Amino acid sequence: MKTKLRARLIIWLAILLPLFLLFFSLSLGTYPISLSQVLKTIAAPFFSSLEVPQSLSAIIFHIRLPRLLLALLIGASLSVSGASLQAIFKNPLINEYILGLSSGAAFGAALSLVFLGQNFPPQLAAFIFGVLAVGGVLIIAGQSETHLITLILTGVIMTAFFSALLSLVEFFASPYALQSLFFWLMGNLSLATWKDILLAGPLMVLGVVILTLLRWRMNVLSMGDEQVKALGINLRREKIIVILAATLATAAATSVAGIIGWVGLIVPHLVRMAIGPDNRWIIPLSASVGGGFLILADDLTRTIAAFEIPIGIFTSLVGIPLFIVLLKKTQRVWL
Repeated sequence: MKTKLRARLIIWLAILLPLFLLFFSLSLGTYPISLSQVLKTIAAPFFSSLEVPQSLSAIIFHIRLPRLLLALLIGASLSVSGASLQAIFKNPLINEYILGLSSGAAFGAALSLVFLGQNFPPQLAAFIFGVLAVGGVLIIAGQSETHLITLILTGVIMTAFFSALLSLVEFFASPYALQSLFFWLMGNLSLATWKDILLAGPLMVLGVVILTLLRWRMNVLSMGDEQVKALGINLRREKIIVILAATLATAAATSVAGIIGWVGLIVPHLVRMAIGPDNRWIIPLSASVGGGFLILADDLTRTIAAFEIPIGIFTSLVGIPLFIVLLKKTQRVWL
């Protein structure tokens, strides 16, 4: 009974956490706004009797709200993608970038920023080359039934290949283009707009929804390969569907915010420690906790110093020591 009560409490907290953080975060920033003013500003469009300054409405609806909603979507996408790949590969050390997506996206963004300019937006180029990198891994892996070792090694090769291309583009880049590229590579939400949400949001939501609907199958896929085949399940097909859905969500998230690391590794690990290994709960809760985690990270990057820290740097600085602590605590060895 206590275990069920604890699980329900964790689930409700995880569901309500991002909503609370989203509302609270609207008051944070260079220009402080009280929670009562935030509530009044949000309610003003629905009640004609409420009047708020236009500057206040602009800050909340055109600057902070799209940024926070994008953080919520990206955090959910990266976390669910990481949790899904960990499930099908039966290894909690897998992350959402393991198949070369980040290096492919980085090369695409660099190609756009350095050579193509406004004719080919970096968001679109990053998305296309991120998907191509993962597609290349699946093609090269061939008929290996997407075995973990084969895919990881192929992912390493693809990462090295696109990293070399990225270095080549950087070599020919002008100082201004190089600065823009480094800004993108560090991961940043400071330029978030409603346009980013409209372009990448549907793809992120689609990927997360597909993975959430497949969460029952992930429990089966997390068993041994021979057991899965004995049940008459096409192991290769099911894994490819999960990989493609995770790639869709991660590529869309990366295209609009740059490379934000460690979210898809840390968040599923925390959720798994809290509620156990059942993917029926891990997948949806990873979406909720991941969204809340990235909102909180964005809040800290905006308020912890006089200048804004790129969120990708912040998640790495927090994620690496946190993962070491979790690794020590579990006292397990994963192969």
